[in-house]
Amino acid sequence: MNSGVLKPDFLRDGIYELRVGLQHVNYRILYFFHGRTAAVVSHGLVKEAQVPSKEIEKAIQQKQQFEKARKAHTHKE
Repeated sequence: MNSGVLKPDFLRDGIYELRVGLQHVNYRILYFFHGRTAAVVSHGLVKEAQVPSKEIEKAIQQKQQFEKARKAHTHKE
């Protein structure tokens, strides 16, 4: 992967992955969308061959927790 190149990918159940290569280290950032206006970062990890199922499950759980308490995580002006 080229340094500084971003590569998004859909994993499953509303969870996406953003792959970032920086200084010869590959990172994966797991995130989901809040409506059409915001992306919510779940967590990140150093790249492995593929994202382990337990990491996707962790992101799904965080998405479910976020959705239960949306108003607590949403800014209104």
